[in-house]
Amino acid sequence: MISSEYFIELLNKRGTGFFSGVPDSLLRNLCAYITDYIDKECGIITVNEGTAIALAAGHYLATGKIPLVYMQNSGLGNAVNPLLSLVDKEIYNIPILLLIGWRGMPGVKDEPQHIKQGRVTGSLLDCMEIKHAVLAKDTDEVAGQIDDAYIYMQTSKEPFALIIEKDTFEDHTLQNNNLSNYEMTRERAIQFVVDSLNKDAVVVSTTGMISRELFEYREKRGQGHEHDFLSVGSMGHASHIALGIALMKKSTNVYCFDGDGAVLMHLGALATIGTIKPDNYIHIVFNNGAHDSVGGQPTVALNIDLCQVALSSGYCFAFSVEKETDLHAILNIIKEKTGPVFLEIKVRKGARNDLGRPTTTPVQNKDDFMDFLSRRI
Repeated sequence: MISSEYFIELLNKRGTGFFSGVPDSLLRNLCAYITDYIDKECGIITVNEGTAIALAAGHYLATGKIPLVYMQNSGLGNAVNPLLSLVDKEIYNIPILLLIGWRGMPGVKDEPQHIKQGRVTGSLLDCMEIKHAVLAKDTDEVAGQIDDAYIYMQTSKEPFALIIEKDTFEDHTLQNNNLSNYEMTRERAIQFVVDSLNKDAVVVSTTGMISRELFEYREKRGQGHEHDFLSVGSMGHASHIALGIALMKKSTNVYCFDGDGAVLMHLGALATIGTIKPDNYIHIVFNNGAHDSVGGQPTVALNIDLCQVALSSGYCFAFSVEKETDLHAILNIIKEKTGPVFLEIKVRKGARNDLGRPTTTPVQNKDDFMDFLSRRI
């Protein structure tokens, strides 16, 4: 393994001092180092990978220095447009060093939503004509790879991608760890909400810890999972999956269980929901100000007024709570409101170390969920 400090020093020597992106579990140690030691104006966690590319392009235009953009390979989907229509050699010809976590790497056990992405990561980069290499775990070999990458970028003015395998970077514990003092854990808040649901309500839950905690609570209560669609991938899109259901099943209350990082990733989705105004739609954001499932890197969600954003986008009602007693009261109030309703629940960062994963496959989850919906109108 290589140290994050050594890797950043290699980049600094070649003029790279600007870092933007979306955290990934395979990059958590490097992301933690950037958070701890890079000035906040030069180490920016963006809401999605496409904006990270645009931000890096702006940095290059202003300085002529090559920036770095980091992401999970699933984030390539958000980055394709600016990679091909902004920085590509046939458009503005802007060099960016890409650091891409290789989830779903063939031969390595991973969650189902990463398998296809892992298998096609290299071919996707080939299709985009982005030169790439798998970053070595040997210190001396890494230095040579960095030399080759910068020679290529400086000569061609094109992006270059380094693909990162599991256990590439040495451990680095996040020091700049802003822990919230909110009363509730996210898991406890989810349990309160589930207990308040009527028997015909359905839930669309976002990727990461939220879906895992929802699944485990249903198991704990001895319930089935046919009421829940666990969107294990497609970060930021749970709200529109829920919208599509709400519009077709108007007599069914549809809850979206969202995360703060996920809702920020495609914040414009709120404007569509607020404009269409499905009256059976309840959007709940569990906000701990962190990308909890990939290392706990911060989001900006606790620094902005999400309720005001929702109201300005056309939601009929918006509430924010951080105490259990208030949550109980609000959940009862929501049942009497015409949607769309927005509820922000501020919760503590972190999750149980023994938190499990869904034991059903995504296809089983989909089939059971659709079967339940088929009996609703």
